[in-house]
Amino acid sequence: MPAAYWIAHVTVTDEAEYGEYARLAGPAIAAHGGEFLARGGRTVALEGAVRPRNVVARFPSVEAAEACYNSPEYQAALEHARGAAEREVMIVEGV
Repeated sequence: MPAAYWIAHVTVTDEAEYGEYARLAGPAIAAHGGEFLARGGRTVALEGAVRPRNVVARFPSVEAAEACYNSPEYQAALEHARGAAEREVMIVEGV
């Protein structure tokens, strides 16, 4: 089963509230086998719209990544991101 990559492009609008999201989301992601590969850091825009914060997490499978997103723990964390950031989040299956 191929790994899956959870990719988020984020513009934070409320640092304190988004910080609480990040504090809670990290353990939820780890509990589902997720491992951060990139979390913020420098971004070089090559094409299209760019958000200042980009996150990539690897999961054992698409199913594990979806289960994480839909879990009560992650949904509780997500309550802090809503209204505190503009985000695009997707899961991409690896090869």
